[in-house]
Amino acid sequence: MARSKLVVLARSLTLAASVGAPCLAHAADLLPPPPPPPMAPPPVDVGGGWYLRGDVGVSALRLNKFEGTDRAGFIGPEGGYQREQTEIGDQAFAGAGVGYQFNAWLRGDVTAEYRTSASLRFGESYANCFSGSCSGLTPPFPRGYDFYNGHISSIVAMANGYVDLGTWYGVTPFIGAGVGSAFHRTSTMTDFGAGTALGGIGVIRGRDTTSLAWALHAGLAMNVTPNLKLEVGYRYLNMGTAKTGTLQCFETSICPDTTYKFKDIEAHDVKVGFRYMLGGFVAAPLPPIMPEYQPAPGPLVRKY
Repeated sequence: MARSKLVVLARSLTLAASVGAPCLAHAADLLPPPPPPPMAPPPVDVGGGWYLRGDVGVSALRLNKFEGTDRAGFIGPEGGYQREQTEIGDQAFAGAGVGYQFNAWLRGDVTAEYRTSASLRFGESYANCFSGSCSGLTPPFPRGYDFYNGHISSIVAMANGYVDLGTWYGVTPFIGAGVGSAFHRTSTMTDFGAGTALGGIGVIRGRDTTSLAWALHAGLAMNVTPNLKLEVGYRYLNMGTAKTGTLQCFETSICPDTTYKFKDIEAHDVKVGFRYMLGGFVAAPLPPIMPEYQPAPGPLVRKY
C-alpha cells in the first residue's frame, strides 16, 4: 500500500515538472536583461574658440640702414663726410592679446606689446671744411667726430595668423605671420665730439614715429590644462623706420637742418607665453534612453 502511494507521488511530480518546465523557460524569455546605461559623451567647448594670450621675451636688435638728411651736402665734397658706426642695444618686451581658434589647424589673434628702452649710438666724421674753408690746404685735412648717444623704445600692435601642424604627445608645433604698426620714440641724443669737433656740435631732439611692421613666427605649444596652453617661440620682427628730431647746434651759424633715420630695424625675439581658452568645457546632455524592441512571445507548447 505504501509502495503504491510512493509510485503515484513520483508520477505526479514527473507530470508537474514536464508541464512547468516550458512555462518557466518561456517566463525567462519574457524577462530580458536591462539595457546598458548610455555612455557619457565627451565634453564640448562652449567658449566659441575665443582665447586670451600673454607673452614676455627678450630681443636682439639690429639696424640695417642709417641716413642723415642734408649732412653730407652741408659739409661739402672736400669734407669727406662718412658714417663711423651705428649701434643699438637689446630689449625686453611684454604683451597681451585676444584671439580665436577657428579649427584644429587655424587660429588668429590681435596683440599689443611694449618694448623697453634700448641704447642707440651712432657716429660720423668729416673735415672741418665748411663753406670751402679748407681751400688752399693740403690733404689730409684735420677731422672732427660726432658721436651721439640716446635711447629708443617702441610699442608694436600686430594682427597675426597661425597654422598648427598637428599634435604629438601633447606638443603642437606651429608657424605664423603678422602685420601691423610700430610706434617708435627716440630720446634726445647728445653729441660727444672728438678731434676738431671736440665738445660736440649740438643735440638731436627726440621724436615719435609710426612705421609699418611685419613678423614671422615659429614655436611649440604644450597643453597645461584643457583650457591653458604654454607657448615657447621665436619671432623675426621688422619694425620699419624710426626718426630723430632736428639737430640743434651749439653754434647756430654753422648748423645744418639735419634729421636722422634708422631704417629696417630688425628684432630677433625669443618669447614665452600662455593661451587661455575662454568658456571652459562642459558635458553634453545625455541622449534619451530608448527601450529595446522585444518580439511578441510565441504560442505556448506543452510536451508530455
